[in-house]
Amino acid sequence: MRETRRELQGRTVLLTGASRGLGAHMAMTLASAGARLALAARNQIALERVAEAIRSSGGEAFVAQLDLLSAASINAAIDSVEAGFGPIDILVNNAGITASAPILEHAESDWDAVLATNLKAPFLVATEVARRMRLRGYSGSIVNVASILGLRQAGSVAAYAASKAALIQLTKTLALELARYGIRVNAIAPGYIETDINREFFATEAGRALIKRIPQRRLGRPQDLDGPLLLLAGDASAYMTGSVVVVDGGHLVSSL
Repeated sequence: MRETRRELQGRTVLLTGASRGLGAHMAMTLASAGARLALAARNQIALERVAEAIRSSGGEAFVAQLDLLSAASINAAIDSVEAGFGPIDILVNNAGITASAPILEHAESDWDAVLATNLKAPFLVATEVARRMRLRGYSGSIVNVASILGLRQAGSVAAYAASKAALIQLTKTLALELARYGIRVNAIAPGYIETDINREFFATEAGRALIKRIPQRRLGRPQDLDGPLLLLAGDASAYMTGSVVVVDGGHLVSSL
C-alpha cells in the first residue's frame, strides 16, 4: 500500500465501480487512509483481486454483490455491508460507462444504458445510504465522480456529457436537501486521466493533439485525484457541500 495516512481511520466506505482503473486506485487510496472498503462493481473476480490487494497491505475490504440499477439489490448489498462493517460513513459513486457516436447516430439503447448507469444508479445508491444515515442520526459524506464533460462539451459523447451534467445538478440538489441531516454531498470532476483503457489513444496523433490543448500540457495521473478524494471524503471538508472540485490540469480554463 502507498504512503500511510489515517484520516479515515475506522470509517466504512462504499465505493462503486471499484474493480479496475480509477475505481481500483481510489480503493487503495481510501484504504491507505485507514478506511474499511466495501467494494462494488459488476466484475466480481476483478473486485476480489482489488480486495485481496487491500487485505495483503493490512487493510480491510469486503466485496458487495449488487445490481446498481435495482433498488432491491442495492438495499440487500447495503444490508450485507452493515452486517460486516457497520454503518456506511462515506459513499463514493464512481461507477460509470460511456458510448461514443456522433449525435445523429447515437443509439437509443446506448443513451438509456449510459443515463441509467451514470445518473440513475448514483441517485438510487445515494438516497438509500442517506436514508440510513438520517435514521441513525449521524453525519456522512457522499462523493460523486462527475467529469469536466459535465461542464463543457465534446463531440460524439452526448449521452455521457448529459449524464455527467445531470450528476452535477443531482449532487447540488442532494447537498441542499441533506445538509439539515449533517450529510455532505460533493463531486469530483476529473479531466483526462491516463489509465490502461485510454493509454493507447493518447499515444496517437489525435491523442497527442488533445494533450497539447491542456494548459499543463500533460494528462492527469490517477494519484492526482487522491488529494481531492480524501478532502471530500474526510473531515477536512466539513464546511463543504454542493461543491464540484475540478481536477483537469486547467482544461476548463483553456482558451478557445
